[in-house]
Amino acid sequence: MAANMTEDSIGRSIHKHRPEHFSVQKALELLGLIDGDNSDLDLSDNDDPILDENYQPSPQEESSSEDEGDSSEDEDPIPEPTEHSRGRTESTGTGSSRTPRHRRRTKTIETDSSEDDSEEPAPGPSQTKKKKKGESKQGRAIRWKATPLTPNLAEYQHQDETDLDRHGWTPLDYFEQYIDRDLMTLISECSNVMSLSKSGDPLNMSVNEVYHFFGACILMSCIRYPTIRMYWSKALKINAITDRFTCARFFKLRGAIKVVIDDDVPEDLRMSDKFWRVRPFLDRILRGCKSLNRPDCASIDEQMIPFTGACPYRQYLPMKPNPVGIKNFVCATADCIVLDFELYQGTNSLIEKVKEPEGLGLGNLVIERLCQTLQRGTKVYCDRFFTTIKGAQQMMEKELYLTGTIMKNRLAGANHKLPSDKAMKSAGRGTSSEVSAEDGKLCVVKWYDNKPVLMMSVVHGTQPEDTCQRWDKKLKQYVTVSRPSIVREYNTKMGGVDLMDRMISYYRMSTRTKKWTMRMVMHFTDLALANSWLLYRKDHAICAGPKTRPIQFLQFRMEVAKILLAQHHGADADLSEQSEEEDSNQGGKRHVTELPHVSVRRRANAHLPEMIGLKNVMRCRQPGCTGRTRVRCVTCKVFLCLQTEHNCYSDFHT
Repeated sequence: MAANMTEDSIGRSIHKHRPEHFSVQKALELLGLIDGDNSDLDLSDNDDPILDENYQPSPQEESSSEDEGDSSEDEDPIPEPTEHSRGRTESTGTGSSRTPRHRRRTKTIETDSSEDDSEEPAPGPSQTKKKKKGESKQGRAIRWKATPLTPNLAEYQHQDETDLDRHGWTPLDYFEQYIDRDLMTLISECSNVMSLSKSGDPLNMSVNEVYHFFGACILMSCIRYPTIRMYWSKALKINAITDRFTCARFFKLRGAIKVVIDDDVPEDLRMSDKFWRVRPFLDRILRGCKSLNRPDCASIDEQMIPFTGACPYRQYLPMKPNPVGIKNFVCATADCIVLDFELYQGTNSLIEKVKEPEGLGLGNLVIERLCQTLQRGTKVYCDRFFTTIKGAQQMMEKELYLTGTIMKNRLAGANHKLPSDKAMKSAGRGTSSEVSAEDGKLCVVKWYDNKPVLMMSVVHGTQPEDTCQRWDKKLKQYVTVSRPSIVREYNTKMGGVDLMDRMISYYRMSTRTKKWTMRMVMHFTDLALANSWLLYRKDHAICAGPKTRPIQFLQFRMEVAKILLAQHHGADADLSEQSEEEDSNQGGKRHVTELPHVSVRRRANAHLPEMIGLKNVMRCRQPGCTGRTRVRCVTCKVFLCLQTEHNCYSDFHT
């Protein structure tokens, strides 16, 4: 009876599910419409006569299928099918075997997409996704070949090596290309206004005192003492400094040096420019750098302004001699004359100064900014921080030609065409290889010295090669190594910024101060002095000839310092030497006190009236008033009417 019940149940079950049987064609159509994950069904044993009979899976595909089957055990559990569902699957499963074939086809495309760029597989969704992860857009656009570089360069228009206007210039004339009397006057006015507004005491800094202060700082950098106060000691004092001001006056001036009046700077400018406190000083130095002739070769590199205190955008570069400070991007010639510079304030500040910043990184933005003043046909050299394939192509459109070291992940597929590091190491030092783009306008060179070096250029390739002397650690002696042309040109033209850093470090104006503004003023004064001496030496070599030798950098700095300390103009009265009270001078001309800035005289604190016992009354300084009075403001040092009829004292301070 049990057997009959089993047969009946089986029969009823078969009879129950019989209406759900489909033909093979119908099953294929239904499975084609399902967009689900069928990877958990084990259909590897199905033999479908509709499929390609000549298809034979490779061992890799079979192993991948087994791996996928094993990995499916870790996924969410699926209820095991009953005997009836198994029977249904077996009877209708011939059409569902298309799913693993589709999966195998996808894995084949992904494998092809990781191959070399020369083999382009048929497009597919998984191929596009793999390309985005593994390669840049440049890699799909450039095809590399082992052919030499064929550059097509624009002709550079050479300029005169020296201007006729510089004939017979003194060291001060070269220095005033960067720091002139107008800047000294601005520093004097801003320092007086800011000191009066903050402390309430007049600083009385004249333009001559500003000259004397900078001259003393330059002279101190040439003759170094452990402490600044030793320059006023009886045994070691320097009369050129001590005759100009006392030690207390020097420190007071150093702490009060200002380049802007804070109240005159709008809030939006303070937010956009982090270095607004010294911006007029930087702009004047930059204007002097941009006035120089543009050479046919220039280098771009980073420069660190050493400062460890609190300042905006302080950076840390461990590979620099001064790792902590303010980063400054500099464009310089091969003989280290600075042509342009840009203080780092973040990427957003550079985007505002570049015409087409879309898709450019920080390195390319710096290149675009510093190359704005270069002429067409100029060759630009930089290190791997700035060098990219896209940047070199954009520079070529502007007829500026880039050369530099480059990172391996920026090669856009060229490293697949170059020999491996192991192969070049076995070939020995001096081995080099070159690949060029399909159009021949850009090349990548790999040279093995102590370690592999990757370089990119649109100007230089491997030929013509020469030899150089390199130190061998094993042999303990110099050996002769082959060197490509691109390495030789890079080493010759690249070190301009590093040479400038070395020159500044020889006689740096040391100011132990917590104010980053003072550190910036001193650094760019050193830069102006170095640029002035290099330009003087260049002019001297052209005009004076080889018989006379130019003065050295130390002597040049001391000449500038002595001239600045000797500055005295009869029209400028030294306010610091005058008495705070203005007594009446019956026979002489009375000094007229300058009106303070509006931001100073409108402050509510410390503006108190005082009665001066003068024999002759003074004219009221309120504009439009013709009255005379003996009442003077303690802070502003100007005479103002204080009467019942007209209160000029109140009108002046409101």
